[in-house]
Amino acid sequence: MTPRAGDRARYDRATAHLDAPVAIVDLEAFDANAADLVRRAGGKPVRVASKSVRCRALLERALAREGFAGIMSFTLEESLWLARAGFEDVLLAYPSADRSGFGELARDPKPAAAVTVMVDDVAQLDLIDASRAGGTEEVRVCLELDTALSLLGGRIRVGARRSPLREPAELAELARSVVRRPGFRLVGIMAYEGHVAGVGDAVAGRPLRSRAIRLMQSAARRELAERRAAVVRAVRAVAPDLEFVNGGGTGSVQHTAAEDAVTEIAAGSGFFVPRLFDNYTSFSGRPAALFAHPVVRRPGMGVVTVLGGGYPASGAAGRDRLPVPYLPEGLRYDPQEGAGEVQTPLLGSPADDLRIGDKVWFRHAKAGEMCERFENLHLVEGDRITATVPTYRGEGRTFL
Repeated sequence: MTPRAGDRARYDRATAHLDAPVAIVDLEAFDANAADLVRRAGGKPVRVASKSVRCRALLERALAREGFAGIMSFTLEESLWLARAGFEDVLLAYPSADRSGFGELARDPKPAAAVTVMVDDVAQLDLIDASRAGGTEEVRVCLELDTALSLLGGRIRVGARRSPLREPAELAELARSVVRRPGFRLVGIMAYEGHVAGVGDAVAGRPLRSRAIRLMQSAARRELAERRAAVVRAVRAVAPDLEFVNGGGTGSVQHTAAEDAVTEIAAGSGFFVPRLFDNYTSFSGRPAALFAHPVVRRPGMGVVTVLGGGYPASGAAGRDRLPVPYLPEGLRYDPQEGAGEVQTPLLGSPADDLRIGDKVWFRHAKAGEMCERFENLHLVEGDRITATVPTYRGEGRTFL
């Protein structure tokens, strides 16, 4: 029996009493992945990216481990909810236009002490001030640096379009605006290099593309390390008491941690290890989060149909955004139908051994987005479910 076949047997036994669709997290794999993140961080604390987990119980499990500190959230509403739930260090990774949320932040000392908001424009400070509604609490602020690699005088850009701030002088100027402005305190800098941390450099069957990605990422790491250090020096000259400089992501943990200017690393997908994180030379993880759909039809030899399955991930549309049939090994999509909203045909010889009602296990392309489809995660240890915990959706929270 192969290791994957053994996992399938365990998961089928653990969920034999449950009807699919169903979602699980293998705690042994989750914990092993967490330990690997800490190892790669080389002693720097890892901040847990909540959008890649979306389950309070698992956020708490991660933060209970040595080497993890703080949450990186994705909306202000989520940040406030986590702060009210007792999370004491929440960095909002994206600017917000949530006026009511900013009003609550300025009125309530508990979330004001716990939550740090992201800015890259004076206009965002203006919006926060206009939203205070009489609140006088100091708002903690983090500045975001654009990490994209710029080539040929800016004619080629590699990296996500996030902050407009690239150069040390630009961040220092915004830092001065924050420091001069009553009601704000500058506490951090964030620089997320998604073109390194979130792009696999060993694409199956694409050796030339993989080599090109590795060359790009090597150049990007060198350029960003130099520029990030200069930015930190410039901002610290304005605000010497910065609490943190955040960088990295699951795919770049060890590289970013090696920079002296960086004080903490962000990671989230590395806990679940979805399919987009299979193609890296720098690390390998164990798939920890899976979902199953039931076989409901057997249209012919070498084909079964499962109920549902069309859970595409965000990002540029393509085959790599689809879930992948994982267990049993050897199933593939019908190219004429793909992953369907209400039914998904699957082809391959393993189909002939599946019966009506059997489960087919899938891996999502991305990590936490799976949790938007399920109210609960069943936590598996060995071949038993040891706990069932709600996702954000299961707690009635859908923040985006």
